[in-house]
Amino acid sequence: MQAEQEDRFQEFVRARWSQLVRTAYLLTGDVHHAEDLTQTALAKAYRSWRRISRTDNPEAYVRRMLVSCNSDRFRKRRVTESLTAAPPETVGRDESAGRIEERGSLLAGLAELPARQRAVVVLRYWEDLSEAEVAEVLGCSTGTIKSQASKGLAKLRTYPGLAAGRTVSGGQGGNR
Repeated sequence: MQAEQEDRFQEFVRARWSQLVRTAYLLTGDVHHAEDLTQTALAKAYRSWRRISRTDNPEAYVRRMLVSCNSDRFRKRRVTESLTAAPPETVGRDESAGRIEERGSLLAGLAELPARQRAVVVLRYWEDLSEAEVAEVLGCSTGTIKSQASKGLAKLRTYPGLAAGRTVSGGQGGNR
């Protein structure tokens, strides 16, 4: 790879690393798996960076690679992980503790979704991508995205520990 292309790739990684790891964490449910998954996707992106950097949206391309690498992980071997039903006990109880518990429940609920539904919910509501963008990332129709999102959200709404009647909304406080 030419020095200029390599500099652009390094700049891309520096700018997007934390967002890609956060997405990978939501897909895997584990920080270490998320970092490994992100590194794997970026290693593949590095090999094809010249082509990827010429696309309209290199980030979407790499995000799709992230989702594909996660799917490959499940094809190779089924990973079984158990997330705890509740976070450890805390001394005091305040409003932020409730949000932390709800976040833990949301992550556990996401872990229970089938891989495709989980990818759709994460990309659509946490990453705040449009249905068309998610369809492009996953390589399917917007109708598939709508049905998978609907099914995924319905399962999350019935998951124990999540507030009944609340809608699942995007990542960083929903203010994106």
